[in-house]
Amino acid sequence: MEEAEALGLIDRLHEALGSFYAGGAEAPVRQVLTDDVEWHVPGNSPIAGDHRGIDAVVGYFARRRDLARGTYRMSLAEVLIGEEHVAMLTDGSAVMGGVERSWTTVGLYRVRDGRVAACWLLPLDQEAFDGIWSPEA
Repeated sequence: MEEAEALGLIDRLHEALGSFYAGGAEAPVRQVLTDDVEWHVPGNSPIAGDHRGIDAVVGYFARRRDLARGTYRMSLAEVLIGEEHVAMLTDGSAVMGGVERSWTTVGLYRVRDGRVAACWLLPLDQEAFDGIWSPEA
């Protein structure tokens, strides 16, 4: 994959998700995903699991948005581009239970036909990530 193409897709993905997480439309998110997209999230939080198909993946994004009550923000830190994959180091933050929380993940994306076909989310601190995304008891 050419660098310009990969960076363009990353920009579209982050812009679409940033808007969606702030309460915007889901159509731009769907436009950057394949119909058979897969999103794999490790751990034991309410967002963990293997989400398959565009409706399930958009549902996963909506769950994150709802849990963070529209406060979820992403900041791209670094990008590695390969033939079919893009790896992104991303910092995230959200106000959860009245407290601003932050984390860092690596997203390993498989790209097909200029869209995201799969993502494996890899939190750098899994225990903290699970705690952030788990509702208060």
